[in-house]
Amino acid sequence: MRRRDVITLLAGGALAWPLVGHTQPTDRIRRVGVIVGLGDDTVGQPRLMAFKQRLRELGWIEGKNIQFDVRWAAGDADRVRAYADELIALDPDVILAASTPVAMALRKTRSIPIVFTVVTDPIDAGLLTNPTRPEGNLTGFTNFDLSIGGKWIEMLKELAPPIARLGVVFDPANDPDISPYYKPSLKAAAHSFEVKLIEIPVHTQSEVERAIAGLADHRKTGIVVLPDSTTTKHRDLLAALTAKYRLPAIYPYRYFAMSGGLVSYGIDTVDLFRRSAVYVHRILTGWKLADLPVQTPTKFEFVLNLKAAKALDLDIPPSLIARADEVIE
Repeated sequence: MRRRDVITLLAGGALAWPLVGHTQPTDRIRRVGVIVGLGDDTVGQPRLMAFKQRLRELGWIEGKNIQFDVRWAAGDADRVRAYADELIALDPDVILAASTPVAMALRKTRSIPIVFTVVTDPIDAGLLTNPTRPEGNLTGFTNFDLSIGGKWIEMLKELAPPIARLGVVFDPANDPDISPYYKPSLKAAAHSFEVKLIEIPVHTQSEVERAIAGLADHRKTGIVVLPDSTTTKHRDLLAALTAKYRLPAIYPYRYFAMSGGLVSYGIDTVDLFRRSAVYVHRILTGWKLADLPVQTPTKFEFVLNLKAAKALDLDIPPSLIARADEVIE
C-alpha cells in the first residue's frame, strides 16, 4: 500500500470500526505506562482524566486491578527519550504514547504493546506500515483530517471577509513536519477565496514574535496556526500577539481559544484519549493488536471567543455563533 493511499484511507474515516467490547477486566493488577507529550497543566490533565475515566467505566479501578505510571514530557525531546527508556525498563502490560515524538521514542521496544494517540502520520513516522491490520506492537489513533485546512480558511473569511493574505504558522522541525498534510486543502481554499498564502516557519519564541510582527505590516492579513508542539507551547504568546497587532487568527485546538485566541476548529483531543482507553482495555483483556486497526478522529469542536472578536472590532454573524460548540464571552 502506497503511503499516499494509506493517508487518504485514514483521513477518509474508513477505519472507524466499532469500539464496544464484551471482554471483562481481571482481578489481577495490570500496569499501564503513560507518557504525555504535553505538560501536567490545564491542557494535559483533561486528556489523562478522560483516559482514566473511560477505563473506570470499563471496570478498571486504580489501586484495585490497574496501576498507572504517568510521565509528563512537556514538549521536551530529552524528557521524551528518558521517559521512554524508564517505562520500557518497568515492563508494563501496555503503554499509552500521547504524541508522535513519544510514540517514535517507544518504538525501540518490540515486546510491550503500545497504543499511540494524537499522532499525525504513523506511516511516515515509521510506527507501522499497515494501519488496517497492524503487524507489530503499535496501533492507535491519529489526529489528522485532510480537509480541515479548507475549513479553517472558510471560517476565517466568515469572521473577517476583507482578509486577502494568510500567514500559515508552523514549526517544520517537528517530526514529522505536519505542514505538507494541510497544504492541499489550504491551497484549494485559498484559490477559491482568492487569498494569498504565506508560509511562516517558526522554531523559537523570538521567531514567533518577529513573524507575527512582520505580518502586521500588511493590511487585510489573517493567520492560520497549524497544530504542532511549538505552536501549542506558545499558544498564550500567539493569542497575545495576534490581539496586539489586530490580526484575525484561527487555531487548531480549543485551548488556543481558551488562551485568548479568536477562534479554534479542530479535533477533540480529549475524545481521542477516551477512545484510546478502549484499545488499552482490549489489549489488557487479550485482544491481538492485529485486530485493532488505526483509528481516525470522529469528533470535532468549534470554539468562538467573542471577547477577542470585540477587541478586533469584528461583527460576528449570528449564524456562526449558532454553529459554535462553545462561545467565550
